[in-house]
Amino acid sequence: MSSATSDRSPLAAPGIPLDPRAAAFFDLDNTVMQGAALFHFGRGLYKRKFFRKRELARFAWQQLWFRTVGSEHAGHMADVRDNALSIVRGHRVSELMEIGEEIYDEYLIKRMWPGTRALAGAHLEAGERVWLVTAAPVDMAGIIARRLGFTGALGTVTESIDGVYTGRLVGEPLHGPAKAVAVRALAGAEGLDLSRCAAYSDSANDLPMLSLVGRPHAINPDGRLRAHAREHGWLQRDYRTGRKAVRVGVPAVAGAGAVAGGAFVALANRRRRG
Repeated sequence: MSSATSDRSPLAAPGIPLDPRAAAFFDLDNTVMQGAALFHFGRGLYKRKFFRKRELARFAWQQLWFRTVGSEHAGHMADVRDNALSIVRGHRVSELMEIGEEIYDEYLIKRMWPGTRALAGAHLEAGERVWLVTAAPVDMAGIIARRLGFTGALGTVTESIDGVYTGRLVGEPLHGPAKAVAVRALAGAEGLDLSRCAAYSDSANDLPMLSLVGRPHAINPDGRLRAHAREHGWLQRDYRTGRKAVRVGVPAVAGAGAVAGGAFVALANRRRRG
């Protein structure tokens, strides 16, 4: 697990002090954006002849499952991960980063949920930092976080040696309980008070992360998460339907002060150097 930081300042609006102990954590797939980011990354790589139609069909089937069922499946997630790792093996990190920027403009930007972006913007306006927390590769997550103006991203680390992807991971995918571990580590490194933090996800797989914070929210929730949120009185929003959404507010900022630097270095990319 690692982090990537934004090249845009996470400062609040003029006159609103940063709250150095508050942050918001957003899952990516079906929370910040519609569908799975890795599928669209795969589309972009196919367009650039990185792999064949048969492999694209597998990505398409996995995306269809995700869109239809509306929840993550461990087997499908592992399959998507393994496909992506095999595709990038032997390619330079710099090449994939340049392509990732193009893919964001081609496919991802128009799939971001406006409502979730508004929620993230409200946290930033309230002087809080905003982090993307996803099982997607941290390099790709970092591009998305930066382009959305988030503070940074936590994601799965893909190993590279001398700037070339090996097709292996560093550690485990940032999924399920691993997200909670990463968020807790980030909170310790950044001096965050998790009781003053918020978290957003669509999936019951993220209950460990959601349960860490004082302000958990269900966004486009799957069935299990919807039931859990209802039982525990968590706020919900669903951008997939026309039904009336539960109003989600961002509490007034408590405390004052400024955060120097803004870059999260304690959990920096752990790439091997040959």
